[in-house]
Amino acid sequence: MATTASQAEISDEIAARQKKYQDSVAAGAPRSEGVELDFPPYRSSLLRHPTKDLHHVDPETIELWSPAFGHRDVAEVEADLTIQHRGEPLGTRMVVTGQVLDGEGRPVRHQLVEVWQANAAGRYIHKRDQHPAPLDPNFTGTGRCITDDNGFYRFQTIKPGAYPWRNHTNAWRPAHIHFSVFGSAFTQRVITQMYFPGDPLFPLDPIFQSILDPRARERLVAEYDHDLTTPEYALGYRWNIVLTGPQRTWTEPEDAE
Repeated sequence: MATTASQAEISDEIAARQKKYQDSVAAGAPRSEGVELDFPPYRSSLLRHPTKDLHHVDPETIELWSPAFGHRDVAEVEADLTIQHRGEPLGTRMVVTGQVLDGEGRPVRHQLVEVWQANAAGRYIHKRDQHPAPLDPNFTGTGRCITDDNGFYRFQTIKPGAYPWRNHTNAWRPAHIHFSVFGSAFTQRVITQMYFPGDPLFPLDPIFQSILDPRARERLVAEYDHDLTTPEYALGYRWNIVLTGPQRTWTEPEDAE
């Protein structure tokens, strides 16, 4: 839903909603670890979640079991997004790694992790992405891997660029990578986003700011790791995904579109 609101107006709306939340916490209300579904600065949020009561369905009718993913199903090269074409993709090469953990800090082993992202210019290979930034013929922006016995995943990719969207005038999304983690069934899939430290667009972005609690937002931001960085080759970032418990990583609600 496009709007002609200015960034200043959106920022004022964000600040007002955040103050209301902080005041409620100071008055004794519990902290909110999730996203606010009806978040006015995020104009289309009103259209992106159910408005009717949810109804239970028989899982057998939607798909109870998924294929059993293993190393024969997911090749090791699929985790390297920089070698999927004949040439080198443009942009800053980087490695992102971390663990998938449960709420007790135990590794979640042998889980399928998928990623998708924009290229270094902030452009997706998608027919609906038509903003005037170049496509990279050597970068598709998708990859997948299986977590190892210690719950670790690892991807090599290109740092994505920020990109404009039409929430309001001069709206830009911070650079991010989408992550998907599967359980033992397709109905157990969770989706989230990983961001990069120090992005100046954080306070301006109503999607990022729709998570009202600052501690919950911080769990979406990766940590730069210089020891992981490869000399003269690739930057290194670490980011863990916690699936349950009070420190869990925000994921899109199961009933979201």
